[in-house]
Amino acid sequence: MDKPHLYEEDVSHADSLSELKAEAEHCTRCHLYRNATQTVFGEGPQRADVVLVGEQPGDKEDLAGRPFVGPAGAVLNKSLAEAHIDRNRCYVTNTVKHFKFEPRGKRRLHSKPNATEIRICSWWLKNELELIRPKIVVALGATAAGFLVGNSVRITKDRRKIFHPEGLPPVLVTIHPSYILRIREREQASAEMREFVRDLAEIAKYFSA
Repeated sequence: MDKPHLYEEDVSHADSLSELKAEAEHCTRCHLYRNATQTVFGEGPQRADVVLVGEQPGDKEDLAGRPFVGPAGAVLNKSLAEAHIDRNRCYVTNTVKHFKFEPRGKRRLHSKPNATEIRICSWWLKNELELIRPKIVVALGATAAGFLVGNSVRITKDRRKIFHPEGLPPVLVTIHPSYILRIREREQASAEMREFVRDLAEIAKYFSA
């Protein structure tokens, strides 16, 4: 049986993630490439059972060219380990592949991508999912959840729920790990971390033996 297409009229002809990544390196589909250092493509096995999707690369990811290698990535790694999930068996990526930021002196501060940027840049995510065909996708935060499930989704109300969007694998909704980093009160941050681990533990049953 032919695999279902997310968007029949708009799917890459790449046969592998490496080919798709090579195409993405020269992406000019939207204006975000102009100020970013490079495209930050997804990372992980092509036959991954689980795909974790964030919003966009941050400053450290933009410089390194790899997803989730900054502070939020450290939180994600720790939480996956506590949930007994091997990150090396997951594919990690972002809805938007270029870093959008506002310069503040020598710093580059994260700027949320708008709906047009998400729609244009998410073409790469559609094709990643088309090639991987995971058993479940984890939407990390509102941007990923909104694109994958719909704008009516609310993280506080819908976290840990599994949705079944048409043309997509099941989607588990949870917070973005950067949210934990923004909590200043230590006990509250620890409690949120425990909830995040509980969310991620839900995907364990989707891994092939």
